[in-house]
Amino acid sequence: MAAVLSSRAAPLPCSPVLSSAKPRPKPTLRHSVCVVRCTAQEAGTSTGTPITPPPGFKPPEPKRFSVRPDKLLDIIGASLALPFRLGTGAFVLGYSVSFVSQDAIPSTQYAMDFAGIKLKETSKLGPRPEKPIEIYEFESCPFCRKVREMTTVLDLDVLFYPCPKNGPNFRPKAIQMGGKKQFPYMVDPNTGVAMYESDNIIRYLANKYGDGTIPSMLSLGLLTTLTAGFAMIGRGGRGSSYTPSKPPSLPLELWAYEASPFCKIVREVLVELELPHLLHSTARGSPKRQLLFEKVGHFQVPFLEDPNTGIKMFESAEIIDYLKTTYAIQ
Repeated sequence: MAAVLSSRAAPLPCSPVLSSAKPRPKPTLRHSVCVVRCTAQEAGTSTGTPITPPPGFKPPEPKRFSVRPDKLLDIIGASLALPFRLGTGAFVLGYSVSFVSQDAIPSTQYAMDFAGIKLKETSKLGPRPEKPIEIYEFESCPFCRKVREMTTVLDLDVLFYPCPKNGPNFRPKAIQMGGKKQFPYMVDPNTGVAMYESDNIIRYLANKYGDGTIPSMLSLGLLTTLTAGFAMIGRGGRGSSYTPSKPPSLPLELWAYEASPFCKIVREVLVELELPHLLHSTARGSPKRQLLFEKVGHFQVPFLEDPNTGIKMFESAEIIDYLKTTYAIQ
């Protein structure tokens, strides 16, 4: 049974609804991302603590398919999730792919290419929420992983409030809001629904923002939970305990997706430092791959945008260094 904890009324439209009014045009993906970003910024609170990047810091040049030697074991450990979860969280709903010639897709459009052939990837996504789903959770929890995989499949942007053990901010807030020491805890500001229980959250999201379909690897009951737990064996509990940090005024933004080991090790640090972040999901088939392609000239994740310092950067190892140097209390 779904544990619905609150039912807040959805905000009314700014303009009155008249019978002769023309229907508003369907928002574009770019408009939706702008709304999501504004919502995330509204969620930030001023801390009075100035956040500045390390002196002389310069974002590194992106290097595709490279691993910094000191992070090799981390990437290998994070990659264990792929076989355990059979790639769940790597593809969006209704994903399909075909091989086309180089000329079939213009250079201004994102497409993976090799040996003179490009991949044409498509998807069939459900309704898009105007505001990002809010989730209180932490990395090393198998129940939380299940929900993150579902948000990736549905290509939903999520405002994550990390709740590591002993975290002073969002873990107590989630317990106060929901009344239980239990995670994940989801709040949908678009409908006013708030709930616990990973399977109930998955079912709610599938019905509200998908076609009602739940991927097989998320519908196997105990086996789903066990494999989600096995997927984290190689990480040794990373992303579960709080590291003292300076809270940001605004949530950070991360372009990433659940199945990527490079994104995983960055997310772990964001959780440990209890840094709220808006995650733009970019699994294979996501239209947001095109948005990032247009934004920076190519596609690569993770990509971090920090509105508190103005830093924008690629490369997981360097992002981790930046986060620890900028936010961890030394």
